[in-house]
Amino acid sequence: MSVRLGLLALLDEQPMYGAQLRAEFEARTGGTWPLNIGQVYTTLARLERDGLVEQADAPDEEGRITYRLTQEGRTDVLRWWGTPVVRDSSPRDELVIKLALAVTAPGVDVPTLVQTQRTASLRHLRDLTRLKQSALDQHESGPTSGGRHDLAWLLVVENLIFAAESEVRWLDHVESRLARERVRPRGPVATPPPDGGTSSTAPASAAASARAGEQR
Repeated sequence: MSVRLGLLALLDEQPMYGAQLRAEFEARTGGTWPLNIGQVYTTLARLERDGLVEQADAPDEEGRITYRLTQEGRTDVLRWWGTPVVRDSSPRDELVIKLALAVTAPGVDVPTLVQTQRTASLRHLRDLTRLKQSALDQHESGPTSGGRHDLAWLLVVENLIFAAESEVRWLDHVESRLARERVRPRGPVATPPPDGGTSSTAPASAAASARAGEQR
């Protein structure tokens, strides 16, 4: 997700300084995408340069600068809410690249690689399921335990679970595909014709030898 747009969306609610933005962003996403404080301030500087945010007040006693949205920044946020996320390019998935290279590299035990990864992916899925249960418990215990922040984290962890389940299904598919490739014949297969005659795929020399024997 664009950090730029995420910070703009938070500032659309109320003015905040950098550390507040970082804490709020991580609270709403469950720390799934941790932000470096330097990244936050660098992004704020660019947003200010582009006229999307401005300083709300002079720096406080600790030197912290509170930022607020400009009208142009608010327009950007509204446009973001109303625009679908376009998947115009495939992300570079290390696992996909690794397997694509493994099946073409000599000496790689691809079935073992797949089994090892599947074990790790299932372990990750179990961990996420436990996180989801924890998020559900917090969300259902009442509004005082976090309210919409708990709901936001629940949605994030459910997205991660769907992705992990999809990865396990894909690995199952890879395993089946590899098994089919191992039993697939590498050359033409002689199929006896219905009348029991010579197969059309038999070598020409074999057919010639058979005819010579009949003539003798």
